[in-house]
Amino acid sequence: MERALELAARGRCGASPNPMVGAVILDAEGDLAGEGYHAAFGGPHAEVVALADAGDRACGGTLFVTLEPCAHHGKTPPCVDAILAAGIRRAVIALAEPTKIAGGGADRLRAEGVEVDQGMGAERSRVLNRRWLHWVRYHRPWVTLKAAVSLDGRVATREGESKWITGESARERGLELREEHDAILVGVETILTDDPRLTRRLGLNPVSGWRRVVLDTRLRTPSDAVVVQTQPEATLIAHTVEASVEDRRRLKETGVELVELRADDNGRVDLGALLDHLARKEVAALLVEGGPTVHGSFNDRDLVDEIALFIAPFVIGGTAPAAVAGCGIATLESAQRLCFEDIERHGDDLEIRAVRPEEADVYRVD
Repeated sequence: MERALELAARGRCGASPNPMVGAVILDAEGDLAGEGYHAAFGGPHAEVVALADAGDRACGGTLFVTLEPCAHHGKTPPCVDAILAAGIRRAVIALAEPTKIAGGGADRLRAEGVEVDQGMGAERSRVLNRRWLHWVRYHRPWVTLKAAVSLDGRVATREGESKWITGESARERGLELREEHDAILVGVETILTDDPRLTRRLGLNPVSGWRRVVLDTRLRTPSDAVVVQTQPEATLIAHTVEASVEDRRRLKETGVELVELRADDNGRVDLGALLDHLARKEVAALLVEGGPTVHGSFNDRDLVDEIALFIAPFVIGGTAPAAVAGCGIATLESAQRLCFEDIERHGDDLEIRAVRPEEADVYRVD
């Protein structure tokens, strides 16, 4: 099971919006026969890859898998069918399948005479797949807020200079986060100020379904912006009823996707409505790379599930902007406490990751 979990983690840049799953097969004598993992959304599942690797040696053997094998026909045939056809004698399953549509695999294996054990490695499989499990349960994407800051938490100088606060190694790690998420979100001010590409460019993710999301209440995004001119079909611009007919027509002609959503109390795009919309488009994990205003909006709505903070070893001070604006909290008691998960060094900079505490039943369906 340890090996199966290691294999599962290899799918971090391709499996979403499917879970990360790893599988190991031992033959009837207990020797390694085959292994595999789910590498890309829409591709073969871990069990099928491992069975193909094992071949005839799977007959009478044992399958170790980090998530209950599916029993339904989705983008691929049921894994349970392949397991039964291969003659597997015993299946050791870490985590129960949380969805009704794909569940029932363990029960079907038992009904066909396969010995089934469940629970070994469940906690590690749950943590590995927390973004997917959050999407499954709450029908909203897991939101990761990413920022590069000075030691005193500033994202730019008082004159607005922000390139580059962190060094090349930290910036490359930031690009890795894009490979792990299904979409990236910024506000229109970032488009107007920086005209970013917002692309995956490390080649770590084999899936092409990358989305760029722009919060733009009144559709101020220029027609010649990079996110409009380059792969416009990958760009979604969320606006409200305040957007003019002319601007809607102007941007629609470029090929970008325009989505009108309700406004919040401040007249901006309602983030809850946006997350609901993205979840229906199979965005299970959303990376927010906006400025202080966008970060503040997500924080004020208590919609941040994870923070990746890249810290450079210098102080900016003065009136320079902080990473998170918005209304903020009134009392320390009202703060949503996150849990520090890891600290890594990238060149001269540090990456600190913190996550929202998970409920004990986060992988169960209400």
